[in-house]
Amino acid sequence: MEFYSEPIAVTFESEPLLEKRPGLPEAFIWRENFYKITKLIKEWHDYTKRGKIEEFYSEKGIVPQMKPSKRGSWGVGRDYYRVLTDSGEIFDIYYDRKPVGQKRKGEWILLKKVSEE
Repeated sequence: MEFYSEPIAVTFESEPLLEKRPGLPEAFIWRENFYKITKLIKEWHDYTKRGKIEEFYSEKGIVPQMKPSKRGSWGVGRDYYRVLTDSGEIFDIYYDRKPVGQKRKGEWILLKKVSEE
């Protein structure tokens, strides 16, 4: 398992209806390589609010016990997807709903490469 936590560009067959829950993309571009998603293996959501307190604790090596919420307010949380690509590789990607800079939308991240099928 290899961790990356790097931004990716995604494409959709049709434009998502909801900004804060765009759903699974059709494909993504990572490190100048194009990956078509051929199968959704697993999907999960974490709508826990993250902020300065969590950052403070994580820097100190203390992880506060927080239950993930099932629903989140706008700009809070992440939607995770474990996907199989046309290259036979399995990746965990997620949509971070937190707005980036002046953009209303969040960003897509490639979290890790899980394995190859």
